[in-house]
Amino acid sequence: MGTQDPGNMGTGVPASEQISCAKEDPQVYCPEETGGTKDVQVTDCKSPEDSRPPKETDCCNPEDSGQLMVSYEGKAMGYQVPPFGWRICLAHEFTEKRKPFQANNVSLSNMIKHIGMGLRYLQWWYRKTHVEKKTPFIDMINSVPLRQIYGCPLGGIGGGTITRGWRGQFCRWQLNPGMYQHRTVIADQFTVCLRREGQTVYQQVLSLERPSVLRSWNWGLCGYFAFYHALYPRAWTVYQLPGQNVTLTCRQITPILPHDYQDSSLPVGVFVWDVENEGDEALDVSIMFSMRNGLGGGDDAPGGLWNEPFCLERSGETVRGLLLHHPTLPNPYTMAVAARVTAATTVTHITAFDPDSTGQQVWQDLLQDGQLDSPTGQSTPTQKGVGIAGAVCVSSKLRPRGQCRLEFSLAWDMPRIMFGAKGQVHYRRYTRFFGQDGDAAPALSHYALCRYAEWEERISAWQSPVLDDRSLPAWYKSALFNELYFLADGGTVWLEVLEDSLPEELGRNMCHLRPTLRDYGRFGYLEGQEYRMYNTYDVHFYASFALIMLWPKLELSLQYDMALATLREDLTRRRYLMSGVMAPVKRRNVIPHDIGDPDDEPWLRVNAYLIHDTADWKDLNLKFVLQAVMESEMKFDKDHDGLIENGGYADQTYDGWVTTGPSAYCGGLWLAAVAVMVQMAALCGAQDIQDKFSSILSRGQEAYERLLWNGRYYNYDSSSRPQSRSVMSDQCAGQWFLKACGLGEGDTEVFPTQHVVRALQTIFELNVQAFAGGAMGAVNGMQPHGVPDKSSVQSDEVWVGVVYGLAATMIQELLPSGFCLWVIVISSTCWELLEGKDSTASIYPVEVALQRVPS
Repeated sequence: MGTQDPGNMGTGVPASEQISCAKEDPQVYCPEETGGTKDVQVTDCKSPEDSRPPKETDCCNPEDSGQLMVSYEGKAMGYQVPPFGWRICLAHEFTEKRKPFQANNVSLSNMIKHIGMGLRYLQWWYRKTHVEKKTPFIDMINSVPLRQIYGCPLGGIGGGTITRGWRGQFCRWQLNPGMYQHRTVIADQFTVCLRREGQTVYQQVLSLERPSVLRSWNWGLCGYFAFYHALYPRAWTVYQLPGQNVTLTCRQITPILPHDYQDSSLPVGVFVWDVENEGDEALDVSIMFSMRNGLGGGDDAPGGLWNEPFCLERSGETVRGLLLHHPTLPNPYTMAVAARVTAATTVTHITAFDPDSTGQQVWQDLLQDGQLDSPTGQSTPTQKGVGIAGAVCVSSKLRPRGQCRLEFSLAWDMPRIMFGAKGQVHYRRYTRFFGQDGDAAPALSHYALCRYAEWEERISAWQSPVLDDRSLPAWYKSALFNELYFLADGGTVWLEVLEDSLPEELGRNMCHLRPTLRDYGRFGYLEGQEYRMYNTYDVHFYASFALIMLWPKLELSLQYDMALATLREDLTRRRYLMSGVMAPVKRRNVIPHDIGDPDDEPWLRVNAYLIHDTADWKDLNLKFVLQAVMESEMKFDKDHDGLIENGGYADQTYDGWVTTGPSAYCGGLWLAAVAVMVQMAALCGAQDIQDKFSSILSRGQEAYERLLWNGRYYNYDSSSRPQSRSVMSDQCAGQWFLKACGLGEGDTEVFPTQHVVRALQTIFELNVQAFAGGAMGAVNGMQPHGVPDKSSVQSDEVWVGVVYGLAATMIQELLPSGFCLWVIVISSTCWELLEGKDSTASIYPVEVALQRVPS
């Protein structure tokens, strides 16, 4: 980090005395006495290579106490920061720079195999982007760069999200449903101002950025004296202000509350600043929260944006702030930046400033007296191409050795949404409680600031049994909660289902589904932020436990939507990219691959996926065990031995890995599904159905063992191809799901226990330990002599959801604890490193497994 521009503080400080965090210039200064300020040396800002005081061992994630926190030079641990979570110094630099999957990651042999598919993809991509003017659901031409910058997102479930990076930047936006904008908005910042004896002694943007705009602001925070700590749905950032004897702890709170179907839907976040004065002098402290109206991109270009102050008093509580109106169609919204007024705080604001200017006016306003001018009235709507921002400031007095609290909220009200097709208007879930008129931002802000303490109590009550369990390792506690972010930040939508929009099937033989859809709404989340399909069913199979355990009514709603979609058909013919064959979009009585693309019209037009015709996939129906789909699945048992056969192409969730004949993965899922049908028939007293599926199960078990078991593991498939003997890490998926449902052992055993245990041991030896030095999790396919299976583009990949499922299976089968936990460590590390197609996967399969292990 180099020396700053001489005008940064707006006080005429020479370049030699600007704040710097560079190794060659470690001195840190505040401005000279100009305009109510005075010169003061703050501290040295040394690099990690310089001498540092010895530190106690961190009780957090082992990675945190090693590489991620090695740069931290401060001593402050913050105000009530928990011991468990993901912790990183703001000065940390990741040495490994990852890139999206590219053509050079594919072997020449596999590239030759997929020439036809590649040509068809390019043709489809051109038509989608240049003719239809749409964003492809998988864009292999313009991949989003992988950036190791993201932290806990703001916002509840289904109302859109705003992601803050671990360095504090607002950097990922999902306000339009399911569509992401990866943009760091420079004006969106927190700034601290400290005053002693009526003079400003320290004023700093709490950001490591050094942007080309707002150059009058003091940028370039020294990251060696700050760290970030995530334990979703909360996060903490601790700033030790060098030389000031002041520590700031910013706590970020989002209402993610298990079994709560109201507050969990709210598009809000709260920032609580606890300021600790460790010195012997009183001081005045101010925190300014500035926010741009919009993101500074194409959505803002038409102009017409405007801001206005507001004040809302209810039940003796007052909230003041700014409303940032963003009327751009088709999804207009209002953002609210607000603060809570207390007897000990003063809330001021500036309604509008130019976020693309030097920012001199705002900076000097705050510098002068630690407050903003608070003009009345709304701003003039912006002209085309002109940006607008605003700021809210909270000030308080701080006694010597004292502590104070400053509270902010960020809320956004986008009640009515349209997906990319712009065909139907939908209402978000939170509008049931805050109205559909687009004027709820003040009420949302007030509610959040008055209720966040209760939210935190409920979050603690939910998390404490896990966090307090001394038998669980620290990294597991961190991963269990931090992985849950995707339920909110997976392009998630949670919509009201209006009575007149319910499908006609609900008026006939499926009328019992109506109350759930009406009362709990419609839920959808993406397979991945760059694999843009809602409720991809084969992948939801791995992640479903998070919903089942925490919001079971949403899981029920999702399954009901799948049931309805199963009965529908769309006979529109389209060309599938892998085979080039023309076939219908959706056939009746088969599970759809997904519920649709947010850039189209999901739920109305399903199966955005068009690489394969998934009507013939062998695993989708098995993952949704209903009588209709089981009957349609039975046609894949060609020889009537009770075991289905794969069709000689990639006809399952591993959509680039060919499977022929009976296979370990689909065959195992089939037997598990048949076993569940037996249990369902018994519960319903349907003896004839129970007898039918019991017979199928008995014959299928014999065929599965005879055709696939080789004494060490189940073969990938029963073909004569060399890769048929590959060791598939996911071969026990059926057993995992059975055990998670309380089946698969004793009278309900499907797979011999000794075979399952032996297969898991082989997977651990070959797919885990013999792959990448044992440091990357379980590779999908491994040849029996210890070389990764490179027969497809997916057999030598690592899929995080699969690894979590594998770890859960190992725990269920009561393998030695060190063995199991080692694999979970690898799977947790895997999630931090990979951004792959299994984005919906969570660690909850492991949580389910642990609950079933005797203490």
